[in-house]
Amino acid sequence: MTVRRVVGIETEYGISVPGDPGANPMLLSAQVVNAYATSSTGGRPRPRWDYEDEAPLRDARGFELDRAAAHPSQLTDARPDGTRRAAPNASDVVTAESEDPTMANVILTNGARFYVDHAHPEYSSPEVLTPRDAVKWDRAGELILLESLRRVAATPGLTPVTIYKNNTDGKGASYGTHENYLMNRSTAFGDVVRHLTPFFVSRQVFAGAGRVGLGQDSAASGFQISQRADFFEVEVGLETTMKRPIINTRDEPHATVEKYRRLHVIVGDATMCEVATLLKVGTTSLVLSMLEAGVLEGGPAGDLLLSEPVRALHDVSHDPGLRQLVRLRDGRRLTAVQLQWAYLEAAQAFVADRYGADVDADTAEVLARWEQVLTKLETDVFSAAREVDWIAKLRLLEGYRSRDGLDWDHARLQAVDLQWSDVRPEKGLYLKLAERGQVERLVPQDEVRHAVEHPPVDTRAYFRGECLARYGPRVAAASWDSVIFDVAGRGALQRVPTLEPLRGTREHVGALLDRCETAEDLVAALTS
Repeated sequence: MTVRRVVGIETEYGISVPGDPGANPMLLSAQVVNAYATSSTGGRPRPRWDYEDEAPLRDARGFELDRAAAHPSQLTDARPDGTRRAAPNASDVVTAESEDPTMANVILTNGARFYVDHAHPEYSSPEVLTPRDAVKWDRAGELILLESLRRVAATPGLTPVTIYKNNTDGKGASYGTHENYLMNRSTAFGDVVRHLTPFFVSRQVFAGAGRVGLGQDSAASGFQISQRADFFEVEVGLETTMKRPIINTRDEPHATVEKYRRLHVIVGDATMCEVATLLKVGTTSLVLSMLEAGVLEGGPAGDLLLSEPVRALHDVSHDPGLRQLVRLRDGRRLTAVQLQWAYLEAAQAFVADRYGADVDADTAEVLARWEQVLTKLETDVFSAAREVDWIAKLRLLEGYRSRDGLDWDHARLQAVDLQWSDVRPEKGLYLKLAERGQVERLVPQDEVRHAVEHPPVDTRAYFRGECLARYGPRVAAASWDSVIFDVAGRGALQRVPTLEPLRGTREHVGALLDRCETAEDLVAALTS
């Protein structure tokens, strides 16, 4: 495949209470998730998340970190007290009132997961196959967070909150937007590190969300390309919240282990611009296809090893003028845009050789937009303001600076930066630009609204989401790779594995689900 591969985006949203900086973000996040879940289920018990096959400490370099040595933030399969979560049983359906508020967790009918992660409400999108679908279900998450905020505000006794799709509070804390790409396990992980490190360092020129302030605590004055770049400290590692690595080594495929690896990408920003999200996912998918095919060696992107990758990541982010040169191990000095041109040229040659005129529309779109954006970045940065977050944000901020004579350390600019990512249409500055047609939209709003409740039809997310929609009261638990039913007449819970992400699609199981009016019918059909 080219850009078509199983991908998903996880976004931890920023949360605050206006006028109360000391509010507990974990409890606030729980009330946000529970408010949405309670309204969506009508107060009915809801399924638990199935942690049975999760292995957050397994490392792609060939070992598994001892749990006693792990930082608590790495134990995503643990309770707040650190003990490992057991497999679900028949009593594991829960209500918002019965669940530990710090572990609020809901599985949505669109196949996504909505839960509390590290004191933030997190929306983990369903698995999709194309960059445009990644945009669609990522935007569906924005609407889900908006609806959650409104339900909290309308519920007596709950504290109204503000929610932002960003990656830092500007005071030293950062929270993630992670991408996940299913790839062949046969591809050597050393090659992944070698070829993706320069790509991720330079990708921020079109995938950065932009930030006022330099350094993790924004203490130095200025504007930078990426929200997250300053928070990365090492080249390769298993951590996601401390000593963050450019290449994350978590080896937790949520699929058939012998066949697949899930590349867990933590170096990206939360992008609002749809073209930026499309390019972020699409270009990475193309580079992975070249990597799996073994064509990167010797080509224009075959020898781009950086001398100091972490420093280069920071330096590129700190230069909105895009003139910063980074040193390669062979002594060359290139800009981030020049690095991206090398990857693009390799991708163009790869697609032309493998597919010629038969290239699919999704891949053709990514290649065309990649070239268009890089050309704009080379000629006139602000000409890419309709496509790229950091440029659209910078243009807006420069307007305030010019009009009011503000220096970069002025508090008003930091407030504008934050308001850019507010999920409320009446407050969010990006959403206001979108309403005025000043940024390019790719997915119609009615399709995004449909994606709030409905799953993609071409991955296993279809089976998961449809089971929740059709048989919700009989679903005891679910995860990325299983759906577990509690049905009458069975002495134990019935686990249906979904280890193959391209099975469980509408084409594969749609007729079966239509025939089965009840969960009992479905389980009987699957076990007969």
